[in-house]
Amino acid sequence: MRPEFILINPWIYDFAAYDLWSKPLGLLALAGFLRSRGCKIHLIDCLDIHHPAMTRRSSLKKPIRRTYGTGKFWREKITKPPPLKHILRSYSRYGISRQAFVKDLKAVKKPAAILVTSLMTYWYPGVHEAISLAKKTYPNTPVILGGIYARLCRDHALRFSGADSVVKQGDPAHPEFVLSVLEEFDISVDGTLKDKNEPYYPAFDLYRKIEYVCLSTSFGCPFRCQYCASHFLNPKFSQRDPHHVLEEVLYWHKNYGIKDFAFYDDALLLHSDSHLSVFLEELIRMNLGLRFHTPNALHVREITREIVGLLQRAGFRTIRLGLETSDLEMHEDLDKKISEGEFERAVYHLKEADFSKKQIGAYILMGLPGQSVESVMNTIRFVAGTGATPYLAEYSPLPHTSLWEKAVASSDYDLTSEPLFHNNTLLPCWNADERARVPELKNLVKEAR
Repeated sequence: MRPEFILINPWIYDFAAYDLWSKPLGLLALAGFLRSRGCKIHLIDCLDIHHPAMTRRSSLKKPIRRTYGTGKFWREKITKPPPLKHILRSYSRYGISRQAFVKDLKAVKKPAAILVTSLMTYWYPGVHEAISLAKKTYPNTPVILGGIYARLCRDHALRFSGADSVVKQGDPAHPEFVLSVLEEFDISVDGTLKDKNEPYYPAFDLYRKIEYVCLSTSFGCPFRCQYCASHFLNPKFSQRDPHHVLEEVLYWHKNYGIKDFAFYDDALLLHSDSHLSVFLEELIRMNLGLRFHTPNALHVREITREIVGLLQRAGFRTIRLGLETSDLEMHEDLDKKISEGEFERAVYHLKEADFSKKQIGAYILMGLPGQSVESVMNTIRFVAGTGATPYLAEYSPLPHTSLWEKAVASSDYDLTSEPLFHNNTLLPCWNADERARVPELKNLVKEAR
């Protein structure tokens, strides 16, 4: 008898949340892998916009959806956890109702195990609640927790999550890691493919409606930016065969009519001559009218006239650039990703290829330890001056990053013991005077747009 598994993507508990091509790609890759081994999979995505219990009977305000499949989540205001009581903003559970979640749990008769993912460290209340309800529904079924929170804050997860196991690894490039985890609970899964001729992909088809598909053409990142935990979560950088990526895109387009694809790569343009360019050139010849988006940001240094021409002809609609700051001295400490003139040249190439200002966005980090408000203002003006659109990205301090110790030393919050204080809404590494000037920065961004 083939084992059945429940895979859960928990709620978001936060002051704000937005669906910017947000899907649990690692969990879906795991679902695809287990299914290819003959297992039966039940996906419960608490962030599912199209859950029938919400679309038919919910008393909550229907989320506004926007172009290319992005938009708001279902949202219900809840009481703030005690450590965040001082924040003068409403706090919400984003996603489906607890009743809909429990009903979905009970619909599965005998799950062999329940696998729960986790994303931002400060979203752990939703993770803990999902685990608590799962344990209450199936007290004798092992609950296994993985994902970003589980790995970056493993001690916290071991102490407070309620999971029976908190995994140390979680590589979407090699999802077979789950086999050894399941063996700890005497759960055996056939290690051979059910059909060697049928490739498996992240199981987006488990959703009731697919608005877009997320892709990773690579795993990990060769850069060592001080504010990023990618090198800890995926120590080895590897790139997929571009022809296999093309096959995946064609699979979703031909079988499910998908037109929008979002890249989750941390270094999409690296080695583009032998990687992305190969994929794009073949895609352009097919002229399928697809649309592509880069919410994870592109490395400015890799943007050439040639690659931009391919992006434009292939149908890229959303370009995000990883600028972080226009202060080149700060870049020397943070990431060494940009040299003088490279950002301006990248934007010039994009505009030359008829990408509009609205399509060209630049992420600007705000709230870094030691960063001044004036430095952020200068960066906003710099981006606007190039003809790109500035997007503020509040810094969230993360364990296992090079900047972590400096963040802990500069913050008034106890970052080491309470992940809720990692929340970027708090700007935990800025003082009260600096936080009070955030409206100035947001107004400057509005003017620039």
